Amino acid sequence: MSSASSIRVRFAPSPTGMFHVGGARSALFNWVMAKQSGGTLVLRIEDTDASRNKPEWTEGIIRALAWLGIDGEEYEGPYFQSANADKHREAAARLREQGRAYYCDCTREDVVARTGDQHRGYDGHCRDRGLEPGPGRALRFRTPDEGQTAVVDLLRGKPEFDNAKLEDFVIARADGSVTFLLANAVDDISQGITHVVRGEEHLPNAPKQQLLWEALGAEPPVWAHVPVIVNEKRQKLSKRRDKVALEDYRAEGYLAEAMRNYLMLLGWAPSGDREIVPWEEIVAEFRIEDVNTSPAFFDVKKLRAFNGEYIRALPADRFAAECRPFLEDAPFEADPEVFAKLAPLAQTRVAVLAEIVPMVDFAFLDEPVFDEASWNKAMKGPAAEILAAAEEAYRDAPWETDELKARLEQVGAAHGLKLGKAQAPVRVAVTGRTVGLPLFESLEVLGRERTLARIAAARARLAAASGE
Repeated sequence: MSSASSIRVRFAPSPTGMFHVGGARSALFNWVMAKQSGGTLVLRIEDTDASRNKPEWTEGIIRALAWLGIDGEEYEGPYFQSANADKHREAAARLREQGRAYYCDCTREDVVARTGDQHRGYDGHCRDRGLEPGPGRALRFRTPDEGQTAVVDLLRGKPEFDNAKLEDFVIARADGSVTFLLANAVDDISQGITHVVRGEEHLPNAPKQQLLWEALGAEPPVWAHVPVIVNEKRQKLSKRRDKVALEDYRAEGYLAEAMRNYLMLLGWAPSGDREIVPWEEIVAEFRIEDVNTSPAFFDVKKLRAFNGEYIRALPADRFAAECRPFLEDAPFEADPEVFAKLAPLAQTRVAVLAEIVPMVDFAFLDEPVFDEASWNKAMKGPAAEILAAAEEAYRDAPWETDELKARLEQVGAAHGLKLGKAQAPVRVAVTGRTVGLPLFESLEVLGRERTLARIAAARARLAAASGE
């Protein structure tokens, strides 16, 4: 292994229009390795696929990394793979000149026709035909016929691959463009990469890339293939089925600190019986060698709980600042002074910041937005009588939390109800929902006039529904 000061790890995402949480975890693992060793994190954008080469997608990667804390001060680059196209073609030509690669005009149908097996890999038919470049002719790397290729992997030891089972793989297409395998090897060598941390789905490519490194005269890197991330059904996370875009979680109101902490636990565990750990301690303690190779479960419920813990730990001014973008997009104008009174109540109850809007909207809308299920649940039995009695009790009540609570307790007692039952119709009448901020603190903020008006409106609706 290279000395600590010379470690160069790379994160090489492809622009896809969204930043996968699995990619985010790989970025964090690479970043922490670089920070621990005093080495360098290299950011390289794999942009050779023209259909994905959109500037806004690349900007999305950079923004997502910055949100996680990996801004431009934390990495070298970004480099763009497309800028190295000449180097890629030169490497392909050099491998052919050395007899390590040859041209092939076989189609998949040709291979199946010769072998009679649609699952078998390429059979080496063109190895000694001496074909020159031409239309329909790809350049294949000649893999060894015997022996094994050992891959040094920090998580998996030293897995060995039988060379006889490695087909001669394509390194350049008929149009001259090189494939992912060769481009990555050339770029890693030219950028001095010493360690490659990536998902285990790339492990089958490792012996091929290692053979390319060796054929190009370079010492292969140290590999670390981290475990696949799966959903609750133990299926690999898929953007077609699962919520995997980091941007979606950010838009929903997950904090970067919570996401960062959670992603680091997908395959790794800190010392002691703890999971919520300060970032500085994670950086000090994390070791890539300690990452488990078993599939890592991306538990959205657990992430949500993490986020709630991080939200509750925020200073009040930071919480208000984090809520501001969500309030600015809300269908109402939030008075800062009113929100300042509600914020401490909300901070202990929201798990994601987007929940702040439905939790406080009652205080800023002319009329509450009624959740019909909540209405139907609360506005039955003695609800009309409770509302009438509450309206009367609140007309002359000192408008402060304890007195408002005491008055409604008296109303409930008169109807043989505990406070929890008595306050349900009042809560729905005033806020529109059965679940929300503490009721009596909310009433104090809302004020007497608006509270009584909403109770009266709810009574009128009940009366209209009953035909009175």
